[in-house]
Amino acid sequence: MEVFCGSGRLGSKFWDSNLSLYTNNPDLTPCFQNTIVAWIPCIYLWTVLPFNIVYLKYNRRGYIVLSMLSKIKTLIGFLLWITCWSNMFYSFHELAQNNGPPPVYFVTPLIVGITMISATLLMQYERLRGVQSSGILVVFWFLSTLCAIIPFRSNIIVTVKEGRITDKFRFTTFYIYFSLLVVEFLLSCFKEDRPFFSPVSGEPNPCPEAEASFLSKMTFWWFTKLAALGYKRPLEDKDLWALNEQDKSKVVVSKLIKEWEAEKTKIRDMPVKYSKNADAMLNHTDEKATESEVLIVNEKKPRGPSLIKVMMKSFGPFFLIGSVYKLFQDLLSFVNPQLLSILITFTKNKDAPAWWGYCIAILMFLSSLAQTLILHQHFQYCIVTGMRLRSAITGIIYRKSLVITNAAKRTSTLGEVVNLMSVDANRFQDLTTFLNMLWSAPMQIFLALYFLWQTLGPSVLAGVAVMVLLIPINAFIAMKTRAFQVEQMQYKDSRIKLMNEILNGIKVLKLYAWEPSFAQKVLEIRNKELNVLKKAAYLSAMSTFAWTSAPFLASVSVKRIQDFLASDELDQNAVSRDKTIPGISVSVQAGTFTWAKNSEAVLNDINLLVPTGSLVAIVGHVGCGKSSLVSALLGEMEKLEGNVSVRGSVAYVSQQAWIQNCTLKDNILFGRSANEKNYRKVLEACALLTDLEILPGGDQTEIGEKGINLSGGQKQRVSLARAVFSNSDVYLLDDPLSAVDAHVAKHIFDNVIGPDGLLRGKTRLLVTHGVSFLPQVDHIVVIVDGKVSETGSYQELLKQNGAFAEFLRNYVFEDSVEEDDVTIDEEQVLLAEETLSNHTDLADNEPVANEARKKFIRQISVLSSDGESGHKASTKRKICERKTSDVTSIKKLPMDKLIQTETAETGRVKMAVFWQYIKAVSLLVSFFICFLYCCQNASAIGANVWLSDWTNEPVINGTQQNTEKRLGVYAALGLLQGFFVMVSSFTLAMAGIGAARKLHSGLLDNKLHTPQAFYDTTPIGRIINRFSKDIYVIDEVIPQTILMFLATFFSSLSTMVVIIASTPLFAVVIIPLAFVYFFVQRFYVATSRQLKRLESVSRSPIYSHFSETITGTSIIRAYGRQGCFVLLSDGKVDENQKSYYPGIVSNRWLGVRVEFVGNCVVLFAALFAVIGRDTLSPGLVGLSVSYALQVTMSLNWMVRMTSDLETNIVAVERVKEYSETETEASWIIEDKRPPKDWPSKGEVELTNYSVRYRAGLDLVLKNLNLRVKGGEKVGIVGRTGAGKSSMTLCLFRILEAAEGVIKIDGVNISEIGLHDLRSMLTIIPQDPVLFSGTLRMNLDPFNKYSDDDLWNALELSNLRKFVASQQDKLEYECSEGGENLSVGQRQLICLARALLRKTRILVLDEATAAIDLETDDLIQTTIRTQFEDCTVLTIAHRLNTIMDYTRVLVIDKGKIAEFDTPTNLIASKGIFYGMAKDAGLA
Repeated sequence: MEVFCGSGRLGSKFWDSNLSLYTNNPDLTPCFQNTIVAWIPCIYLWTVLPFNIVYLKYNRRGYIVLSMLSKIKTLIGFLLWITCWSNMFYSFHELAQNNGPPPVYFVTPLIVGITMISATLLMQYERLRGVQSSGILVVFWFLSTLCAIIPFRSNIIVTVKEGRITDKFRFTTFYIYFSLLVVEFLLSCFKEDRPFFSPVSGEPNPCPEAEASFLSKMTFWWFTKLAALGYKRPLEDKDLWALNEQDKSKVVVSKLIKEWEAEKTKIRDMPVKYSKNADAMLNHTDEKATESEVLIVNEKKPRGPSLIKVMMKSFGPFFLIGSVYKLFQDLLSFVNPQLLSILITFTKNKDAPAWWGYCIAILMFLSSLAQTLILHQHFQYCIVTGMRLRSAITGIIYRKSLVITNAAKRTSTLGEVVNLMSVDANRFQDLTTFLNMLWSAPMQIFLALYFLWQTLGPSVLAGVAVMVLLIPINAFIAMKTRAFQVEQMQYKDSRIKLMNEILNGIKVLKLYAWEPSFAQKVLEIRNKELNVLKKAAYLSAMSTFAWTSAPFLASVSVKRIQDFLASDELDQNAVSRDKTIPGISVSVQAGTFTWAKNSEAVLNDINLLVPTGSLVAIVGHVGCGKSSLVSALLGEMEKLEGNVSVRGSVAYVSQQAWIQNCTLKDNILFGRSANEKNYRKVLEACALLTDLEILPGGDQTEIGEKGINLSGGQKQRVSLARAVFSNSDVYLLDDPLSAVDAHVAKHIFDNVIGPDGLLRGKTRLLVTHGVSFLPQVDHIVVIVDGKVSETGSYQELLKQNGAFAEFLRNYVFEDSVEEDDVTIDEEQVLLAEETLSNHTDLADNEPVANEARKKFIRQISVLSSDGESGHKASTKRKICERKTSDVTSIKKLPMDKLIQTETAETGRVKMAVFWQYIKAVSLLVSFFICFLYCCQNASAIGANVWLSDWTNEPVINGTQQNTEKRLGVYAALGLLQGFFVMVSSFTLAMAGIGAARKLHSGLLDNKLHTPQAFYDTTPIGRIINRFSKDIYVIDEVIPQTILMFLATFFSSLSTMVVIIASTPLFAVVIIPLAFVYFFVQRFYVATSRQLKRLESVSRSPIYSHFSETITGTSIIRAYGRQGCFVLLSDGKVDENQKSYYPGIVSNRWLGVRVEFVGNCVVLFAALFAVIGRDTLSPGLVGLSVSYALQVTMSLNWMVRMTSDLETNIVAVERVKEYSETETEASWIIEDKRPPKDWPSKGEVELTNYSVRYRAGLDLVLKNLNLRVKGGEKVGIVGRTGAGKSSMTLCLFRILEAAEGVIKIDGVNISEIGLHDLRSMLTIIPQDPVLFSGTLRMNLDPFNKYSDDDLWNALELSNLRKFVASQQDKLEYECSEGGENLSVGQRQLICLARALLRKTRILVLDEATAAIDLETDDLIQTTIRTQFEDCTVLTIAHRLNTIMDYTRVLVIDKGKIAEFDTPTNLIASKGIFYGMAKDAGLA
């Protein structure tokens, strides 16, 4: 080096300690400046350049036009190159004059000049590749400027010292060079314009991150605008930026699916050694060897596809960038302790120049600053990976749920799958931040041990020994935590599943007074769940390595998701679409089908050929397999053998209509474009025009979840209209006529299904119980016990004179509707007008119609109930035409939304919410926890001050005095601190569990006491969200957050105390720093809190939509609409991530700013230590600065935890909101309990009785005066909206009286408890609701009755044969919603419930809808015999069932129109006579 720059006129030494170190005015030698200092930026650029070129080659974002900024930067780059090389040429000039400088003056300008021109060319290349702001160049220009400051100062010092400029040319060129560098650096901080041909985001509010400059990205400055807006006013949806393209669901899900499919294919194609019979015939076209033919050689269990591997392939590369940042941050974290050690040495050496201390302080500050910037980039990469993972997993679970088999669907209930989406997907989000610890922690431990060994020598081994001993303990704790986690997740799943069922069947629970039994079940599961949490708390109180469990928790989630993704999918080829016989649309050859692969067949040896364009009826008793046959044709069942083919597109109408939460029109269009003419035809044919008159917003009326504001008949007709509008080739109609009355059924048959209907010429399979339509069908298929027993036309079957012919003869006359009853046009017009007038009360003055039209309240009931006498079979077209002209502009009244959008609270979280939580924890315990934290920190400070004092003790004869005493006190303080840590974390965990128990039971108690109206206007997803996500936050997140908050708060406090105690001058700086800190914190908390709320609100729709999809998968699949639903779900996930992403960026934004305050604390603590080194002991300096180094993290985490506490306490706010909704009357009023045998007679009396749905709305029933004697059988009839169902709901006090009273056996029902009332009445509701659990539980949840009673009830309800044939008898497991039973069987179970209760009053609400005539006859007979001496109130569905009743009550417009015996009413020729005549009964 001496040769390189030491000879000649300008020669100098490479290094001179006296010049550079041991002086009060330091400088570097010219040689050092011209080599090391000048080369640093060059080495940096040449190192990163190759990587950058490769990256740019594969990442093009369009190109940027040459802007003025770009031109100036390029010009300056060239000028810099010229300046450098002018120095080089000047050296050659000197050489020519025999005055040559050392070689360094040739080499360095050459290297620097080439570097400058390279940087300029790179600038242009980046512009052509669309880079708006180059991080590499910003760092390069910054380093160049920084390194040029040294010669800048040095030149001035030398010139001042010598009094003149010695080398004028180089002096001048250097200052030109320096000025150009500063300008270039400043210009490089600005970003270029947006590139051309870049994929332009069409979003109205794109995220500014994509276009932010490098410095803005490093400091997250681009977020400041949103933070400021959030500080000014609460943020709203419209303020949020669109999601970055690469974070959107469509991108990340397709990435994960692609890798998952590749992994599955790889596993499938793994070579399996097997031997095979040479002459074995291949049994399938796809040539798979059957089990019998194959002898597997390797008997190892084949491994399934690995989700972990798939996730690593999909998101690993992006995550690795974060890992690189983490590596740098880890290495930097060891710089400050080394600098501190140098600082302590400096304070000991009183002769050292002061500038050493200042340099150390500045280096500590710069090192901390670099750590801050790098750490937050690492976090950003990790958390964005987590966010993408969550989107991808949610998306893949959603897509899987659309193709999963019915058997697999039964193994994972809705609650479990929603949990996979909410809890497990979130686990991955949390995991990504911990994942790097797997390699980072061992590396940090190794480096720490290395540096400690340098300082302490072999003493380190004691610490290592403790650490090694702790490893197995922590491994054990982590494994146990994992086991607890699995157990807890199972309890959580079953609790959510049960809650889901309770909320779905809440009306039935209320009507039967079964709430306590189900509440007990939920609380039992909840107690088990909290006990597991308690065990985990014992463990974590012993363990300090909380994070070790995170990877284990995630592995639990991986397993659960992997199992779900690996569950069986429906065979897409079970039904072939192209291999049909010419002229045949549907063919089944020797088909045997089952619901699950390993269970017995439900349909055996089915042979069926359906000619194109024909109408085929499928008939048979309840549970014989009619619906299963339709499912088999849809490909929903497992095909064991045979062939099924269906030609063309399929439309499907399920037995229980599936209605979406959207407008009525959208339900019918189902994603197809509207053709007004066809749409109108369909509405007319499906008898929906009259309903549109009633509905407040016409076809724009929003339909609630599960079609809650439509009656059963309306739902079924909307479902049918959806099918008809789809204009498919094959129509599979699963009993669509059962939910509507006979006349509407006839209208629909004639206008839609029958030979002259809209669907004529289409292939139609109609499952039906309506015998009257059978003469008009082309072909009838009779199914008995899963087999086709007879087929043929109506006449052929009669001739065969089999069992079916007998059945027909018995029922055909009862059910038929007289065809020849043709009335004159005027009468029909009048009827139609009357129908509409009957609805005025709904249309004009009942806003509740836009609110929840409850499932029961709006039931369509009687024969002509759907208000469809105007649409009778015989109605002439002209009426419809006349109506059409009125309805074309289907009423668009101003309407409220039915399901109100969930609102997010705004502003600061009210103290009441914190107070609520503190009360749940208990005030005393809260103070005790704070006291424990004070003790913990006091003992920590005590131990450290004691240690610092001990280090200052003089060494005499090579040892210190009082070593034993010093060590004893230090150990005691350490153990005391450990004890306080354990006790405080344990107490806090126990307190958290206690609070969680209180809050959950309060929520559950309120929800079971909430009136029905609440459930009709609130989506179940929203309530479930409270029970799943919010309770999870209260259970597991809030206690952890409080623990962290208290720890960081006391840690920050103790840091300030220690620094001020050791360097009192520091108190001066604390005030401005505290101001900046507080200012940033308020900015952040306001924004972050609101983002968290928006995120909570946007999460519910994901789950609501998901549960809606799960219940309608068969319909979505039948219509082939999976793609649309996937897009919808992705849209909802993206909407949620839109508020989640700014939330995570806000944490980074805050981190950078708050840690900057912390870095200033480090700077000032070090500076004041340098200033006061004469008065400070080295021990105190070490203590003060080491505390300062910790404060950065504490301050950051304290704001984060303050905010997290505010944002997570929102869960308490949300649970509190739903724990305080209005409740119904008390279940039991002790001093008003009715006698034990009440009601003994069954008399019902209504006096001046009026009722409205809610305060402020019009009356639905007006001044009813009515007396039903004990034992009377009363049929209740009336048109849609007349108030029939309302009347039965009043008996059960689901609706409370506006005025007047109802007395049962002389007892005013409004004065007694709801359960005393409801348990003494029995209802058979229209929609049969079953809960998952045993049959016994579904019949008798309180275990009141003996087995004999149960079997007797089953015998009478015609179910004994079915139950006795099951292996488990009364313990037979019903699946969620009773899906493993047919609708008819579910209805019979409801009858069995009624027979068990055997109360004096029985209410039947349209209960015979889904049952064949024979079963219906059985039910009617059972009711007549078993309830002979009871009062029976029946909302009539088929008039023939009530013609022998004691009296018939006709309700019209909420008033009693007629009330007399059927004979008298027919004789008086009033409304009832008209109905009976329509039904062919008069």
